[in-house]
Amino acid sequence: MEWIESIEALEVLYGEPGAASLKKVARRLTPDYRRWIMASRFCVVSTVGPEGIDGSPRGDDGPVVLELNENTLALPDWRGNNRIDTLCNIVRDPRIALMFLVPGSSNAVRVNGAARVTADAGLIARFDRDGKKPRTVIVIRIDEIYTQCGRAILRSRLWSGADESADLPTVGQILSAMTVGDFDGDGYDRDWAGRAAKTMW
Repeated sequence: MEWIESIEALEVLYGEPGAASLKKVARRLTPDYRRWIMASRFCVVSTVGPEGIDGSPRGDDGPVVLELNENTLALPDWRGNNRIDTLCNIVRDPRIALMFLVPGSSNAVRVNGAARVTADAGLIARFDRDGKKPRTVIVIRIDEIYTQCGRAILRSRLWSGADESADLPTVGQILSAMTVGDFDGDGYDRDWAGRAAKTMW
């Protein structure tokens, strides 16, 4: 197998980018991009650190991020598994990318920028939910915003409504297999819905 090892070789294969793919890039929240991102309840956060890369899903029941100003977004770090891979990466390397999705839309919107983590009480208080608050907030400086090509979402029929998860292993089954039966996978699966309901925020 021959590997492509230069930008020039890639450009020979792909040619020039389309004009629209360059003209859609903004350096701040424009009215249209603001409307799109504030409609998104889900994004994937990508970071990089000494151990490698991390892609983390983030979701909320309203906008997944808060606009601090046209150049800055805030993403609360709600309860999870406490691995804090994303946060560790940001502390050591501020580069970040967020991909925002909206159910039913064949488009995705990307934000690339630099991030920092804060436990600032005033900012954390802005995310208060009946006394529950995130432990930290990721503050993202926007370097660029643009829409992604919609073909991947169309090809995958992501929003078809079909439930294709019936034959997939559960998390409990994965944990049981990974520990050769030492982990109570059935118990994990049985208790998950109740545990998640109590620890959503």
